[in-house]
Amino acid sequence: MDKKSPKLRTVNKSVPPYSLNEFPKEFPFKVGEQLIYILATRGETDIEGKEWEQIFANSIGAKWKPSNVGLDDIVLGNTAWGAKSVKHTYPSKQKSVRLISGRNDLQFSFGYIAKPGHNPDEAGELVLNIYNERVSKIREIYKHLRTIVLIRSYGLTESVIFEFDTIRYDPELYYWKWNKKNNLEGFLKKDDSHKFTWQSGGTQFTIFENVPSIQTIITVKKPNLIEKDFILGKIGFDKTWITVIHKNG
Repeated sequence: MDKKSPKLRTVNKSVPPYSLNEFPKEFPFKVGEQLIYILATRGETDIEGKEWEQIFANSIGAKWKPSNVGLDDIVLGNTAWGAKSVKHTYPSKQKSVRLISGRNDLQFSFGYIAKPGHNPDEAGELVLNIYNERVSKIREIYKHLRTIVLIRSYGLTESVIFEFDTIRYDPELYYWKWNKKNNLEGFLKKDDSHKFTWQSGGTQFTIFENVPSIQTIITVKKPNLIEKDFILGKIGFDKTWITVIHKNG
């Protein structure tokens, strides 16, 4: 009798909540209503990165858990997201975005002092090694790791949303050069496209990402601003809610 590999019953437990960039049907409406609420209660305003993290988590029913690493601030099942938000005058016309990844301190991580003008490829590889190690550590916990990006207009009335898989970058695919500002720039060897910037002074690491053709564009009507007195009246506010303590010395 020939030995054959046995047929096994397998269950794929690694399926993400939804396919990449195929957001749940109600997702854009949940994002939109939160943006409208912000505009109605705060008027001409902007949102911080942490607010976008919360908006996205609320819109997909995920847990928001701010992370020091910044790559797994939102979690749903076996999937984690890092959230990035950038501002442009015309979000839907943007072809690429500059995403700040955080600090990659070569001296702290490796005891290496990068000298502008010297050994750009050596320093660049170390910069990528720090980022890649962060990605690897998180992927030990979550099967799927993504970055969710919001490109918002200055008035919050237009937004572009897309996501991509958060991956490790192979240092062999890139070359590095110091620019006139003593910042280190990484380029893809196959087409010389600018992919990374590392600031030697502040150790800030930036990744340039192309905006995919599959994206979600949300426009919202700007609501009238709800007056402060109206809100305070609705919640039954009076001065007894406030305690004042005067200290001298």
